Amino acid sequence: MSYAAEPSLQERYAPRNACFGCGPANAKGLRVRSFERGDEVVAEWQAERHHEAFEGMLSGGITGTLLDCHSNWTAAVHLMRKAGLDAPPCTVTADFHVKLLRPTPTGGPVRLAARVVESGEDRAVVEATLTAEGKVRATCRGTFVAVKEGHPAYHRW
Repeated sequence: MSYAAEPSLQERYAPRNACFGCGPANAKGLRVRSFERGDEVVAEWQAERHHEAFEGMLSGGITGTLLDCHSNWTAAVHLMRKAGLDAPPCTVTADFHVKLLRPTPTGGPVRLAARVVESGEDRAVVEATLTAEGKVRATCRGTFVAVKEGHPAYHRW
């Protein structure tokens, strides 16, 4: 799954976003690149040695960040489509719970897949998985909320 030539959701809608997990403008960030594929949003990401908790294994904190940011974009694009908007609303994480099921090796890419399982007017509940070497390594379920004017994240993208 290579999307090198295709602009990601983040690049298309938030090119100046400096978020550590998904901001295209953060040179030191993880730069998650998410893509719509049917009713899922998918991504592929490759760790570097400084992302490891111990040799050859991804840090649990990095795992959580990948799932959080990818799920947030899944919610944002869902709310955009649902409301018929031209751009996604700025969304933030209200809650998320990550289950670390097994260590995640860093020798190859990790794959993220997320889908909305519930939604309201201004929020969506997303379930996501992080897979490496053909096995689910972590899962996440979270609630993501579109913020209103006056919130610090309102104009972040």
